[in-house]
Amino acid sequence: MTLHAKLNTKTDDSTMSPANAAFMATYLDSLLLVERLHRLLLDVIKDEFERMGVLEINPVQALLLFNVGENEVTAGELKSRGYYQGSNVSYNLKKLVDNGYLHHERSEIDRRSVRVRLTQKGREIRQIVSTLFATHAEGLLSRGVVDQQGIEDITGSLRRVERYWTEQIRYIY
Repeated sequence: MTLHAKLNTKTDDSTMSPANAAFMATYLDSLLLVERLHRLLLDVIKDEFERMGVLEINPVQALLLFNVGENEVTAGELKSRGYYQGSNVSYNLKKLVDNGYLHHERSEIDRRSVRVRLTQKGREIRQIVSTLFATHAEGLLSRGVVDQQGIEDITGSLRRVERYWTEQIRYIY
């Protein structure tokens, strides 16, 4: 059963006003779209890597490298800074270290903590992703898909939803 169907069975309430029902339908569509966009982004990155012959790294790992950038971070910081949303961060970090994309070093202060930063090989992957994103941005603008104000509106709306969801996690049990 799809997310939309599951939510519809739980929210099919004849007491809902037409305005609330319309909002709910659009909200469910937006949830599905966010999920599809994330999966499509991973597919786009995967296709780019396949075209370039980069096969030992997956799109999730490539995004992680892109987001680390020139920073040196711990695994915990990857999540707290929003660089990585998955549940298997340790696995991906280990693979990236083992394959030479990340350098890791135990913290001098807290020996339990490991800090990671990109190696030259990791910076090369980051550059591929950065170039891909720059090409996307140029294409979106040049084809009139979205303009500066439109992308700012989308981003602002998504940030407000993110804040709302974060508040739900933190304050409602």
